[in-house]
Amino acid sequence: MTEGQADGLRVYDKIISDRGSRYAVSGGVARDREEALALLAALKRQKRFAKATHNTWAAILAGEPVKDDDGESGAGALILQMLERAGLTDHVVIVTRWYGGKHLGGDRFRHVADAVRHYFSETGLG
Repeated sequence: MTEGQADGLRVYDKIISDRGSRYAVSGGVARDREEALALLAALKRQKRFAKATHNTWAAILAGEPVKDDDGESGAGALILQMLERAGLTDHVVIVTRWYGGKHLGGDRFRHVADAVRHYFSETGLG
């Protein structure tokens, strides 16, 4: 696993690997949708993350839930649910997946949840 921080974004790369798919999790403080999108843009300035299959994210901004599955159906809702349970507001969490060629079925949700738990553990949030 590698960790990095840039533009207010904490990045934990190469945290999960399964059947060729690889996962990373990132996040940072965002008080509104524009700040959340700015963090996502900062992440995608890294070529590796720009080429990812999915950059799924969620946040609770000013009390309003916001999510984007980025093609990974249902993953944004799972991240959002975990943020709500943790009571974490004004913070965006992004789970990145590079598709490895084999469908993971329901395991992909377990990996998204594990990635968010990893983020909570490493940051002391949640």
